[in-house]
Amino acid sequence: MVLLGAVGTLALGGCASGDLRGDHTTGWLPHAVTEGGERVTSLWIGAWIAAIAVGLLVIGLIVWCIAAYRRAHDDTELPVQLRYNIPIEILYTVVPMLMVVVLFYYTARDEAYLVDTSKKPDLTVNVVGKQWSWDFNYVEDDTHEVGTQAILTGKPGAEETIPTLYLPVGERVEFVLTARDVIHSFWVPAFLQKMDMIPGRVNRFQVVPTQEGQFKGKCAELCGAYHSQMLFNVKVVSREEYDAHMADLRAADQTGLLNNTLNREQLMEGQDAPTGGGN
Repeated sequence: MVLLGAVGTLALGGCASGDLRGDHTTGWLPHAVTEGGERVTSLWIGAWIAAIAVGLLVIGLIVWCIAAYRRAHDDTELPVQLRYNIPIEILYTVVPMLMVVVLFYYTARDEAYLVDTSKKPDLTVNVVGKQWSWDFNYVEDDTHEVGTQAILTGKPGAEETIPTLYLPVGERVEFVLTARDVIHSFWVPAFLQKMDMIPGRVNRFQVVPTQEGQFKGKCAELCGAYHSQMLFNVKVVSREEYDAHMADLRAADQTGLLNNTLNREQLMEGQDAPTGGGN
């Protein structure tokens, strides 16, 4: 059981690439770049350590029983038949229950931390999912960015067709998640956290990016024919670079916030839809 689990983890880990591939220090999860992601990594590794310890204990008990109670060559009688053994039955009932309670406690504790939005954010970003791209409203800066569907041709330049979300390092960001059409899911693997975006409902979560860099984002909910092309980039930068990007958006007349009631046809009005999809 333990061996199969280890082999499966290594095999699945080999399917990842780039910033999605971790190593033994992260339990082969992506390297976390947020405070919440670091907590997820600790929970993941702790759960694996507990699972391996239990697996080794069970295997050890099985081997011990085989060795200690094996049938002798000259033993032709049946062993003593017992209907029950109260101490053993209590043991194998209570111990698994305690294990489940402990695992549930740490999982519930970390989940509550990840979805807690009681702290005042340094900035708020309204992320809008749409078939098949993303819009970003930077609330405090009163600017926005309209994303278009990624055009994946396998040739250089595809990166330029993907919208980019800018975040300042070390500052608390609250994501306000909404959807224009169908259910989407906002996922940045390096955050080790994702959340659904449901039409008519507002979901929220907060992150504190801990290191600068560029990371990948995508939709994690099957949302139609071009779901696989619903991609975006995340750039975690210094506050100075973030402010400079906000100034660039203002210079490009991308001021104000996009209305969440806009549908796909209204967004496409006056624009050319990319091949295979639209805004």
